[in-house]
Amino acid sequence: MKNLKFLLIVLFGVLLLVLAACSGGNEGDQQETSEQNENQTEESSSDENAEENSEGHEGMEHSGSREIPEGLEVAGNPEFEEGSTAIIQAAHMSGMEGAQATIVGAYDTVAYSVSYDPTNGGERVENHKWVIHEEIEEAGEKAFEPGEEVTLSASHMEGMDGAEAVIDSAEETTVYMIDFTPTDGGEEVTNHKWVTANELSAE
Repeated sequence: MKNLKFLLIVLFGVLLLVLAACSGGNEGDQQETSEQNENQTEESSSDENAEENSEGHEGMEHSGSREIPEGLEVAGNPEFEEGSTAIIQAAHMSGMEGAQATIVGAYDTVAYSVSYDPTNGGERVENHKWVIHEEIEEAGEKAFEPGEEVTLSASHMEGMDGAEAVIDSAEETTVYMIDFTPTDGGEEVTNHKWVTANELSAE
């Protein structure tokens, strides 16, 4: 009888130890899972911030043609002359801000920031900078006003040409076509369209 009691006590003790070990293991698993979830949330947040900083410029055609739209006038007295260099203060794409730009051309026009749904079914692009007056279908002499709906004829990004857009802002200014080497080590970008005068600074 004494042996049976002793055996039951030992078995009960072993059972308690097993339960304690399982509980500790579960807590470890839960903690590890929680840490993984936190890391994924942080990564997702970083990705979202990067997307916001790029102002919807993912998919931008980094290098373009030197060809300019019909009717676009060469600037008479630009702040930055063709062939000169300047520092880019805009972040239209990764590695752009802080890079040294070489001015390819300077033109007087109206620059618009626009929001549109790409024709290729991609996600809506908000506040894209810049589309110029001569890159809008059936643009007359009068500048478009914020809130007006237009059709784009630019191809800076995939799905842009032919897309229906809303004018977010309009600014009569000088726009520049530029070449630059991204600060993040990417390949040289040539004939980038467009940056405005206030997005460049003297070296």
